[in-house]
Amino acid sequence: MKIGVPKETKNHEYRVGLTPGAVREVVSHGHGVIVESGAGLGIGASDADYQQAGAELAGSAEAVFDAAEMIVKVKEPLPEESARLRPDHLLLTYLHLAANPALADELLERKITAIAYETVTAPGGGLPLLAPMSEVAGRMSIQAGAAALEKSRGGRGVLLGGVPGVEPGRVLVLGGGTVGNNAAHTAVGIGADVTVIDKSLAVLRHLDEIYGGRVKTLYATRDDIERLLMQADLVIGAVLIPGATAPKLVTRDMLARMKPGAVIVDVAIDQGGCFETSRPTTHADPTFVVDGVVHYCVANMPGAVARTATYALNAATLPYILTLADKGWKDALKDDPGLRAGLNVCNGQVTHPQVAASLGRKYLPAITQLA
Repeated sequence: MKIGVPKETKNHEYRVGLTPGAVREVVSHGHGVIVESGAGLGIGASDADYQQAGAELAGSAEAVFDAAEMIVKVKEPLPEESARLRPDHLLLTYLHLAANPALADELLERKITAIAYETVTAPGGGLPLLAPMSEVAGRMSIQAGAAALEKSRGGRGVLLGGVPGVEPGRVLVLGGGTVGNNAAHTAVGIGADVTVIDKSLAVLRHLDEIYGGRVKTLYATRDDIERLLMQADLVIGAVLIPGATAPKLVTRDMLARMKPGAVIVDVAIDQGGCFETSRPTTHADPTFVVDGVVHYCVANMPGAVARTATYALNAATLPYILTLADKGWKDALKDDPGLRAGLNVCNGQVTHPQVAASLGRKYLPAITQLA
């Protein structure tokens, strides 16, 4: 199979679909790889590195799309990229279609077969291709929030870790999954006062065990969310319903009662965000203010730490990419229900139930597309 790796085009997106090491593995399986020139510069990988790994270089994205059967990306295709997709392409990337109906319509109209990293499931549960970026984004959310709390950036002027004689900043994490756990990990590490809210007692018990009481855990109720919002200096939105639009846990009315200069970091923004006032931002212009509260809603947070993020992502995606290339996508999806759960659209149909529900579209099971 010929696998294409175009350069990412999203604002300040420096990750790349395959590292040179991953390319070498793919080539060792007898497949071809064509990489757009300069695609790996953001992670410190030169064109020569890709050539030494066995890749063919292309001078343009058009050449990559024209030559490839499988397109491996990181972020969802922008309009100019969608226009290059063909019905015979297999697209692998983060899609987040529930929050992007325009892209969904484009892929459906073009009858593209697309596997979304964020809905692939593991045999024992979990989201193995979303987890690496959730880990990165969770840890970054505290860095981003701490910077936004600085007075010069519109924040309250609070140091999250405090200093002797001054209490630390208060961090509220909405959701105790992978993002929330990693946000708590970093916040605890710098000495913040951390509370995690979740609907799952099993998740809360797990967090209590691993942090030994250094993180406060609370069952999520509207009353407690409202009460803790008013006390918080930094709020991390870390709620996920796989494939679906994120629930709006914080309304505009609730936001208005927060401290002036408090900061929210909405890591769920790819799925529409869990704050009513959230809207996607970029690394070039990451924040905006509503009712005195600073909002950080960058939709590709891990792109800022592209080297770490790309290598973490490839460690998770490479086995699936090899399986798809070795078996062909239909047989690979027949053999692996977890990988099959990643199929979001195919032949003009929505093939993931939560994506279909969020878009108000008819759902057709993925298995029907594998004959």
